[in-house]
Amino acid sequence: MNKTPNKLLIIILSVFLIQSAFSQKTPKNVVFMIGDGMGLAQVYAGMMANRNHLELERCTTIGFSKTYSADNFTTDSGAGGTALACGVKTRNHMIGMNPDSVAVQSILEEASKFKLSTGIVVACALTHATPASYIAHQVNREMNEEIATDYLKTDIDVFIGGGRKYFDDRTIDDRNLTAELREKKYKIAYTLDEVKAVTHGKLAGLLYEDQNPGMPERGTMLPDATQTALNILSNNKKGFFLMVEGSQIDWACHNNNYVQLMKEMLDFDQTIGKVLDFAKKDGNTLVIITADHETGGMTIIDGEVGTDKLKVLYSTKNHSGVPVPVYAYGPGSENFSGFMENISFKAKIEKLLKFKK
Repeated sequence: MNKTPNKLLIIILSVFLIQSAFSQKTPKNVVFMIGDGMGLAQVYAGMMANRNHLELERCTTIGFSKTYSADNFTTDSGAGGTALACGVKTRNHMIGMNPDSVAVQSILEEASKFKLSTGIVVACALTHATPASYIAHQVNREMNEEIATDYLKTDIDVFIGGGRKYFDDRTIDDRNLTAELREKKYKIAYTLDEVKAVTHGKLAGLLYEDQNPGMPERGTMLPDATQTALNILSNNKKGFFLMVEGSQIDWACHNNNYVQLMKEMLDFDQTIGKVLDFAKKDGNTLVIITADHETGGMTIIDGEVGTDKLKVLYSTKNHSGVPVPVYAYGPGSENFSGFMENISFKAKIEKLLKFKK
């Protein structure tokens, strides 16, 4: 029997596999989405409330992230956000620093140094713990005015959220950061319509005096502001990094309010849908969706499939220490399967974006 054809087939397959490995596509853009306080139960509650379906289900890769901080089994959003943004475990309440209070560069700051456009869109104040972790370096997350000042120390292109008073009604100094942003060529937007009208350049969307309202009062702020950020940042042919937070999933669970949780989950999922639509059309965008921690120790005991009629129990009004889900879509998404430390995201993104130190 002639075995030559079999050998030839093996050689051809081997060459194909080697070529495939070397030609594995990597992203030009990364959108990192954080559902603050979002565990599996929160995801499933949102899914049931939306007739057993979420945009989130379009993701092709699923994993889990371990959330403990440097000094506590149960992280807060300061240490949790810092781990995701900066790749270091730190103490609860610290922002953008290691446990010794040494500032650590975030993935957003690094992306900016490599000439990528960068942005932050959140459903809370821009000085809140999670967005602060990507832009600021402070010993305590409550230092809102100091965190606002840190926005002017970077080249971030787009930031949209609440917390206007920390920029222009300050107590620690006489600075008007909004005026200083204008001097740095930022377009200042105070309403969602003003945000949506911007198509290029730098944008500071200071939409609320303090924290953003919850759903449904907030309306389409998060998905629409995210779409605007995508439109602006994609003008950069070198690529971009954007962080988007569904901030108030956490707040609903702190209040053990699963009805409000479902509203916040669906708002975040609508935003996920817009990002996934962009990524599918673009073909060069990696989307990562995870949480900084779970909130409430939430459990779904019973319910009716495809409805919001659920029997929900909470074990705490604070955070829990369980791992949280990770979802990914787009080039490089296969790197986010299985269990991982929350500090691993930065290094994975650096590698995929080919940042050379």
